[in-house]
Amino acid sequence: MQLKTSRIFSALALISVSTACFLLFWERLSNVSWTVSGKIRPRLEGRFSGGDDLRGSSHAAADETPMPVLSTESFSRPPRWDFEDIYSLDAPPRRTPCVRSVRNSDAEGFREAFLPAVRLFLHRDNINVSEWNRLSHFNNPFGFMGYRYDDVMPSVMLIPEPRHPLLPPPKPGGDRCVRCAVVGTGGILGGSKMGKEIDAHDHVFRMNGAVIKGYEDDVGTRTSVYVHTAHSITTSRRLLRAHGHAAVPNDEGIRYAMIPEGTRDFYWLRALLKGEQVAAGPHHKEWPRMYYGGQFNESRFYVLHQDFLRYVKNRFLKSALLNSTYWSYFRPTSGAFTLFLALHTCDTVSAYGFMTDDYEKYSNYYYEKNKTEVVFYISHDLLLEKDVWKKLHNSNIIRLYQRTQTEDEWSLRNV
Repeated sequence: MQLKTSRIFSALALISVSTACFLLFWERLSNVSWTVSGKIRPRLEGRFSGGDDLRGSSHAAADETPMPVLSTESFSRPPRWDFEDIYSLDAPPRRTPCVRSVRNSDAEGFREAFLPAVRLFLHRDNINVSEWNRLSHFNNPFGFMGYRYDDVMPSVMLIPEPRHPLLPPPKPGGDRCVRCAVVGTGGILGGSKMGKEIDAHDHVFRMNGAVIKGYEDDVGTRTSVYVHTAHSITTSRRLLRAHGHAAVPNDEGIRYAMIPEGTRDFYWLRALLKGEQVAAGPHHKEWPRMYYGGQFNESRFYVLHQDFLRYVKNRFLKSALLNSTYWSYFRPTSGAFTLFLALHTCDTVSAYGFMTDDYEKYSNYYYEKNKTEVVFYISHDLLLEKDVWKKLHNSNIIRLYQRTQTEDEWSLRNV
């Protein structure tokens, strides 16, 4: 009887403690002051698309502490916050003298959705505890949901503010347009002979397994910006060696942009910026700087901001997969993020190696010798992306390379 009473008392004590913890958590979550009439008000310099001007120190007030960790497992569908579609903004980008710039597009729907000043890059001077708490409401790579502050913030605080824009201003003379090519890895590029045309652009963006050696006639040789994750930069070397891939692009003066899609990326960042081995995670004991071909330089290294990634997803690539039980696995492809990065830093954008309506004619990747089928994963909505690229092309926002076009039609798009 005494043992039974003791067990009952222990159970009641456990319930009481659990209830108290829940009430404390709920009270903190309810008192968060990030939303006032639907607008975000973190203590941070900059602006928000809700129209708020932010003033004050980028350092958190002494009484601010990281909020309790939210878990994706607590939500069967993406949680909807009243600040879901509000994003940090930077200073307005330079005025462009290019008449044909994407910023001057009046395409229906695009003009309303497009935010030229959306914050592109994360660094130690635009993050504080308030921002951490706001972004902790969104799953990765769109925020810090599921992350412990002490695991991630030390890495973020090492990221320097970019000294220069991602791309230099246009050269004097001509129409002053910054022309960019974004080169994907789609099989449509195999045998395309688009290499010279790609290299003729002012800047060339590539991502992931950007195999160049042996495929120069089809994909070109130059790389100005290379977009990657810790996973892609490490696995591409191993998996694509048979296709002639020895290292990621390492052109002189190249810019590297990283998508922070998981905690492994923050472990990678910490080691990369400190010039040491990765301390934890799947890349434990790797030396990140060995992967950049001697071209890593802090002043030319950028980390994409979670607001930018979420903005791309919410406004342009909102997939039906978000309504499934796999919602937390979904994110746009690295190619999609790279294309939108180019749209926010270039005047005109041409896309090569992206999925088109006749994708079944081509291999999954341009460097595959034998025909393979396109593989569909629950983490990406390739068919949605295909339709978006076609719509952007038809709206004259991008030039999408399609083999169904005649040579004359493609040439006219290049005028």
